[in-house]
Amino acid sequence: MTTTTRHIISVFCVSAITFITFGHIDSFAQTTQKGASGLPIPRFVSLKAKRVNMRVGPGQSYKVAWLYTKSSIPMEIIQEYDNWRRVRDFEGTEGWVFHSLLSGERSAVAAPWMRGKSPISYINVYAQATQNSAIKAKLEPGVIAKIEQCNGEWCEISVDNIEGWASQEELWGVYPKEAFN
Repeated sequence: MTTTTRHIISVFCVSAITFITFGHIDSFAQTTQKGASGLPIPRFVSLKAKRVNMRVGPGQSYKVAWLYTKSSIPMEIIQEYDNWRRVRDFEGTEGWVFHSLLSGERSAVAAPWMRGKSPISYINVYAQATQNSAIKAKLEPGVIAKIEQCNGEWCEISVDNIEGWASQEELWGVYPKEAFN
């Protein structure tokens, strides 16, 4: 075996060990990339306007793929180009939205992966950030809630006039272990 071959193999082994060691990091921990805005990519935002066109490309000349008719829907920004943001919704639909139609206010969808399943599994909203506290409400999967804060395990949410805490694992719109006020 030549020196060059051994070097290539050892670099490959170090890379493989690095991948095995660091390859399983939560997606939130991987937010080291910055977009054109200087903000991290990916990140969660919400729709600001009640009518938002999602386009197939970053510009008004591109075809409208979807029309959203409700504000506060959470979106994940996965790419930026000039003033356009490539976003993904909770159903996995991707497209481009003009930046001014998005808000930094956080919202979440209650367990959208459980929608349509029988029997219906509800998401508990607790009085405190613990399962031992009183249940204040039960949300159907797909309900959109405003996020006030998250501590890495629980998020304080509000829906209509109901405020309480939901398990972060049951919400789409926040990364695992993400904490913010």
